[in-house]
Amino acid sequence: MRKWIVAGNWKMHNTIAESVELARAIKEGTAGLNKGEVVIAPPFTALASVAEAIRGSFVSLAAQNMYSEDKGAYTGEVAPGMLIDAGCVYVLLGHSERRKYFFETDEGVNLKVKKALAAGLKPIICVGETDDERVGGITKSVVDRQVQGALAGVETIENVVVAYEPVWAIGTGKVATSAQAGEVHAFIRSILKKLYGAAAQDARILYGGSVTKDNVAELAAMEDIDGALVGGASLKPDGFLGIISRMP
Repeated sequence: MRKWIVAGNWKMHNTIAESVELARAIKEGTAGLNKGEVVIAPPFTALASVAEAIRGSFVSLAAQNMYSEDKGAYTGEVAPGMLIDAGCVYVLLGHSERRKYFFETDEGVNLKVKKALAAGLKPIICVGETDDERVGGITKSVVDRQVQGALAGVETIENVVVAYEPVWAIGTGKVATSAQAGEVHAFIRSILKKLYGAAAQDARILYGGSVTKDNVAELAAMEDIDGALVGGASLKPDGFLGIISRMP
């Protein structure tokens, strides 16, 4: 049985002190948890401090992005080894905001995925369609391109997590119905089966897009939904812990 993940993406929010305070609250709130996996992704500036705050807890640390080189003259970028040094276990890659605002491509995401895995980080690869693409009936072709593009040349799915985040549902209050989300998750698993055979059955696929404690249980009940990538609701302890408490 696949172990669920609830991951909180704090995006460009919180000072170091605010991040540590939130991390400590999540650490305390998950102290008795003996199932699933909890991941938090603070801003870069807070990674090392948050790593110390959650040391010895049930919570794992993620970065929100990384560069596809180990070192060099790449001003403003962060290498995978630096993330590991700061305490990271996971890294988010290909988030729709990175694609939209920073023009990241499937090819660029693929380079990062390979570099993350080689360094020992577990990538959480984000995929999903825009509202226009859904209305245009090309959701599956977009998701197929993004998944296969991100995983091109990746030999094993063992340490990879995929997060389906319909762009039209991120921060909008709109949520894909459980049936809509379940259909795309099943489609993603079918892609992974074509690429990796039986191993795809163990791969975890998360849903993201205006997830709250009020809708997560219905989403998580779907066969191929293995947890949630949470944005706004992860910035308050009550909201994030409420989501975790409703996981199966």
